[in-house]
Amino acid sequence: MKTDFFRGLRHGIPIALGYISVSFGFGIMAVRAGLSPLAAVMISVTNLTSAGQAAGVSVIAAGGTLIEMAATQFIINIRYSLMGFSLSQKLDHKFNTPHRMAAAFGITDEIFAVASAQPHELSPSYMYGLIFAGFSGWSLGTLFGALAGQVLPQLLTDAMGLVLYGMFLAIIIPPARKKKNVLAVILIAAGLSVLFKYVLTFISGGFAIIISGIIASAVCALMFPVKDGEA
Repeated sequence: MKTDFFRGLRHGIPIALGYISVSFGFGIMAVRAGLSPLAAVMISVTNLTSAGQAAGVSVIAAGGTLIEMAATQFIINIRYSLMGFSLSQKLDHKFNTPHRMAAAFGITDEIFAVASAQPHELSPSYMYGLIFAGFSGWSLGTLFGALAGQVLPQLLTDAMGLVLYGMFLAIIIPPARKKKNVLAVILIAAGLSVLFKYVLTFISGGFAIIISGIIASAVCALMFPVKDGEA
């Protein structure tokens, strides 16, 4: 068990290092939105989702409702359920229901990718080591960013606050250059976001995210249907 845990921890170190830099930007964003450093850290401790946290802070800053927050998080984070279903096929016999529930908390895009790439079945100890590394990096980065946001000059915090958005761009640009359907989704969603920001200003930020995502996905599903037999 110890061997599996430390192997997972070792595999998670690169994830943790990347999370520190990205969550640093989230910590700055949260403080600039009016949250305390403690509140920012608690968000990262209880929610391990970069896009969800960024959208959640926007909803909080705008004074959104709980329904708006719940709907926003559902739309953004529904992909983790699909990742969980996929990983469930690689779990060994030691993964009872409590272990599955605990591991489900820590599934992120990067943790899913590393776990899926393992050639053997996944033990609870390995998953806990992998998740603990990512969780630690994300929480510590948020703490450092939140504290820095209180003491650094405004010009510097504005620049460092772009780190989180830089991560999002790094995720979407490579596939957008290869697949026109991905590019179309991005462009439609971006165009709708601009429309909501500057024209349909009566719609709150949380619902704007939901509507943009649903419309962009629906339009591109019609434009680029997946044929039978395609992956």
